[in-house]
Amino acid sequence: MKIGIVGCAGRMGQMLLKTILATDGAEIGGGSEHGRSEYLDKDLSVLIGASEPLGLKITADARALFEACDVVIDFTVPMATVNHAGLAAETGTALVIGTTGMDKEQIAVVDAAAQKTVIMRAGNMSVGINLLMGLVEQISGILDNSFDIEIVEMHHHHKVDAPSGTALMLGEAAASGRGVDLDSVSDRGRDGITGARTAGDIGFASLRGGDVVGEHTVIFAGEGERIEITHKAASRALFANGAVRAAQWCVDQPPGHYDMKDVLGLK
Repeated sequence: MKIGIVGCAGRMGQMLLKTILATDGAEIGGGSEHGRSEYLDKDLSVLIGASEPLGLKITADARALFEACDVVIDFTVPMATVNHAGLAAETGTALVIGTTGMDKEQIAVVDAAAQKTVIMRAGNMSVGINLLMGLVEQISGILDNSFDIEIVEMHHHHKVDAPSGTALMLGEAAASGRGVDLDSVSDRGRDGITGARTAGDIGFASLRGGDVVGEHTVIFAGEGERIEITHKAASRALFANGAVRAAQWCVDQPPGHYDMKDVLGLK
């Protein structure tokens, strides 16, 4: 299976290249970067410290990458991902999306593309986080509004979106457990005299600093007791492993918009 990487020179892109090389049944199909990248026309080997050239040039032609690959993995930015979803639909290439920070209109474009090809989109591709989501949904369905739900996340100082895609996934899981729409109960910012906390709200707090890969804690705070569930990612390798696993899974699926629960058989 040929797997391509858009945004191949980024931190996740480089990790994905290494993961593909170490995965049986998978090979690197190519990599693309934006038109201003210093890596354009260089061999992909320069990104991973390989001693021998891979024989694949880094290109700005994303369409050519999609046409050359069975599946493409995208951990870029929302505007680029929307374009890539269109290319996936046009070329019939499967697309694995790890991009976070997408709004409803952008997700609608991805939904439309999924009518023509296989798209797997997840804010977090680790097995542990997806298990955590199931637990959060179960707990929130058992506890009533006397337990306040707060979601705290921390990432490295380079991260550009907040709350993280994973935090929002956990919020969706909590809202689903309570049978409510997250948008109607989400509290994403507190500053100054805010008044008392609204019962039933799901709060978010975002911390940024250092080189933290990703930490998420869901807090259920009641009178006299508190339940906290935490997941800490120590390496981006777990996200890359999940993305490559998803890419291999996509090949045998019919067109549709899938998530990691489908990949892991958790549905």
